[in-house]
Amino acid sequence: MGQIVAPIGANKKKTIVGRGHGSKGRACGRGHDGQNSRSGGGVRPGFEGGQMPLYRKVARRGFSNYPFKKEFLAVSLDTISEKYEDGEVVDLQSLKDLGIAKGALTEAKILADGEITKKVTVKGLKISASAAEKIKAAGGAVEE
Repeated sequence: MGQIVAPIGANKKKTIVGRGHGSKGRACGRGHDGQNSRSGGGVRPGFEGGQMPLYRKVARRGFSNYPFKKEFLAVSLDTISEKYEDGEVVDLQSLKDLGIAKGALTEAKILADGEITKKVTVKGLKISASAAEKIKAAGGAVEE
């Protein structure tokens, strides 16, 4: 006792192919004849047997702005009111330090969801007009 034993069926012997009829014998699990039974056989990805492949059929027209898309993290005034103290500066680095912004986000925008009573200074973030009004009304400041 006291020995850790693997459950039955957990450890299986590796299948060795092409070593007689006791193993996977002559055809080695590849079927009998044909392109896929040969070494080096098979077709490249996307090949459809000579039919025009889908990736060539689908038109590629126009411009996609996807690679240049900017992702903004939406931050509500409730979140700022909850996480920050009076007189603190709200910028991207402080958002990351407090765990509000995660990952490689480079842009954030403050939205006017909720209320704020603390005097905070917002630096270097985008901010909606109504959120800026609420922050200024609470005695805070908004800097570019």
